[in-house]
Amino acid sequence: MAVTAAAHPRVELRRLPRGYLVAAALLPVLLLMLLGVSLAGRGTVPGAQVGASAPAFALSDLNGRPVLLSDLRGRPVIVNFWASWCGPCVREFPLLRQAISDHAGDRLTVVGIVFHDRSENARDFMSQMGARWPAAMDPSDDVAQRYGIIGPPESFFVDGNGIVVGHQIGELTARDLRAQLATLLGKE
Repeated sequence: MAVTAAAHPRVELRRLPRGYLVAAALLPVLLLMLLGVSLAGRGTVPGAQVGASAPAFALSDLNGRPVLLSDLRGRPVIVNFWASWCGPCVREFPLLRQAISDHAGDRLTVVGIVFHDRSENARDFMSQMGARWPAAMDPSDDVAQRYGIIGPPESFFVDGNGIVVGHQIGELTARDLRAQLATLLGKE
């Protein structure tokens, strides 16, 4: 069955009043501007920021012992968010283990925060990877939210004064880790 032109009338833009055309063109721009002003007006960026104090935390490790960032004041710390199901975490754990060994004189420490994982899996992963640093559970995701974590791995480099001096989103390569440690340890 053929459809006639009369059944589907066409609107010709040339026949619309100029005000409608201008409004249609400007409306998306105005909406984007309002969104930008709204976001800028919030004044804070979620998550830990380089140059700011690291968000404090008090968690329990996989053996139930307390892990407090404040207890590590005076030491350089890598706060590493990870999970046993995370492939890049498998690749970066040996680098973290080596960094602790290489920088023992600098008192470098790592604190792992388990992200969306079960404690049994995390405990097995730590054992398989030969990791000896504290791994803390974050069951309410409160710490992950305060740090602005989307997914593992993600690492924050915190100096002895508790200031975030570096942030790595995604897997740490040997090159990335060297650069972050140079900043953290003041050996640039």
